Amino acid sequence: MLEVAGLKKHFPLKGKTLRAVDGVSFAIGEGETLGLVGESGCGKSTAGKAILRLIEPTAGTIRLRGVDITALNEAAMRPHRRTLQAVFQDPYSSLNPRMTAGAIVGEPLRNFGMASEEHVAQLFRRVGLAPEQMRRYPHEFSGGQRQRLGIARALALKPSLIVADEPVSALDVSVQAQVINLLEDLQAEYRLSYLFIAHDLAVVQHISHRVAVMYLGKLVELAEKKSLFAQPRHPYTQALLSAVPQPVPGAKRQRIVLKGDLPSPASPPSGCRFHTRCPYAFERCRAEEPAFEEKAPGHWAACHLDA
Repeated sequence: MLEVAGLKKHFPLKGKTLRAVDGVSFAIGEGETLGLVGESGCGKSTAGKAILRLIEPTAGTIRLRGVDITALNEAAMRPHRRTLQAVFQDPYSSLNPRMTAGAIVGEPLRNFGMASEEHVAQLFRRVGLAPEQMRRYPHEFSGGQRQRLGIARALALKPSLIVADEPVSALDVSVQAQVINLLEDLQAEYRLSYLFIAHDLAVVQHISHRVAVMYLGKLVELAEKKSLFAQPRHPYTQALLSAVPQPVPGAKRQRIVLKGDLPSPASPPSGCRFHTRCPYAFERCRAEEPAFEEKAPGHWAACHLDA
């Protein structure tokens, strides 16, 4: 469905170059969910926007169903917009407050000459909203209902791939579960593929088939969900997983506390970018950048310790 190779997005910054995304590669199959996780500022959302072509990539290739869409102009990109859609983090700021809910959900359909009130009403029903709510404005909905509007809008053109950027992080926990279940139901019904960007590993573990871990613009680990959660191979992944609360009362996990702050992507450390915070770093880590290699079948990591 999606193949990303060597994706980079750099921004000029006062004589420096901010390397927000610096050589990311992965693929997503039909009906698959790839979870993309990491700390705030690691480049997850920037990677998602570059894949959507909301911002222009600096380098690399993006293939959608085998078609290279990396450098297509707006006219050539237009047909692919139907295949590639997005659900954004904030369900309020991503909706036009001057438009009714029905107009918001129907806007993609109007852009392609497919709009009908009945079609919009069907989309409302499919995401758990009543057609009578089509005439309301975004401020008249709860947070969970607004995100359902965002999902309905993304579904309108029957896409194959949806980039979901932190789609439940702004919602209450009980509402998060409802929205996650809705996304899973829609995936099963329409064979949707998801790039699910998040920092909540519990949510990612629930919804993803594979998980990619990002640190300072680069992938440090990529594996099947069970393999990554059972046997993380990169120290950064191990630290992230150690912070996930245990669902069993009284159960304890050895917490790995990372020291120091996330370095600036405008001046990343030499060698392994994680070595300034890694408790196991040695001289090679400071001098040589580790290759992103397959350490076990389907399990990729970039770490000198796991050579």
